[in-house]
Amino acid sequence: MKSHKITVAPIPMRNVGPVKVIGDEVDAEVMVPLATYESPLWPSVGRGARVTKLAGGIRATVIDDRMSRSILLEAEHAGEALQAVASLKARLDDLNEVVAQSSRFAKLIGINSQVVANLIYLRLEFSTGDASGHNMVTNAADRLFPWILEQYPQLKYVSISANYCSDKKATAVNGILGRGKYVVTEVTIPRALCLRRLSTTPEKIVELNIKKNLIGTLLAGGVRSANAHYANMLLAFYLATGQDAANIVEGSQGIVHAEVRNGDLYFSATLPNLIMGSVGNGKGIDFVEQNLALLGCKEEREPGANARRLAIWCAATVLCGELSLMAAQTNPGELMQSHLSMER
Repeated sequence: MKSHKITVAPIPMRNVGPVKVIGDEVDAEVMVPLATYESPLWPSVGRGARVTKLAGGIRATVIDDRMSRSILLEAEHAGEALQAVASLKARLDDLNEVVAQSSRFAKLIGINSQVVANLIYLRLEFSTGDASGHNMVTNAADRLFPWILEQYPQLKYVSISANYCSDKKATAVNGILGRGKYVVTEVTIPRALCLRRLSTTPEKIVELNIKKNLIGTLLAGGVRSANAHYANMLLAFYLATGQDAANIVEGSQGIVHAEVRNGDLYFSATLPNLIMGSVGNGKGIDFVEQNLALLGCKEEREPGANARRLAIWCAATVLCGELSLMAAQTNPGELMQSHLSMER
């Protein structure tokens, strides 16, 4: 079999910011690397970064952190399946002894299940340190399968992946149960700053968020999602930091929330499915390592801390892009004029 030469697909990349974040895990400001062919994204995110910095910074909170792999087993009938599921959930310590053989960083922290007819869908949820965890959780599941079949000989193997994970698909279950880092970002922008730097008012942004992001997405049949363009910032950030870009499918499911508070604008971006890591596949490339270092995600910290920090910078970048675009869309013609002036 002939080997195929690996070539490089160059993507324009630029540092944007600085983005200022405040919170328990990150209290700093950095230039954020974004790799994209959509050149207007850089000044748009940059505007959001300037405004949020002037407002005091973006508060970021990591709500949860877990990676899932669902496996599929078959029983003789639903009653047998239910008994097996109940037994497995009561044996978390035994299961973790098997998981520990696959990785020193993987730990099983929860099991969710669905029984359909005689089929058992087990959603195994792990902590995975600083790795995004795709391979780690699959390897752990591979170790668990023989043990499960030995302990429960009445069950049969069907698949190592049951689509209940749910990996690289737009589904409701990820937002409900969590997959990756669940991050909430928030900022309060004074009215005068909205008028001066965003050329709009808090009321206009709140109204547009309801009519566009909420009602518009509802009409389109969106799944647990109400945002303007999370995917743009996610893809640019993922490519710049060596992430699996296909994970923007579930990553872009999230909700923008806006309120008028005492005349000022409260603006928030919630991202429940940020799948990313500071180590693992895709890392080790010079520009990726440089960008991770720029973001402060190559320091000696407890396992998982660098990956959570990376997710925070990503989520803050998403908020900057959302804020800027929503402000632009309150003004007729501003969005298209920006694209024409920067892309032609």
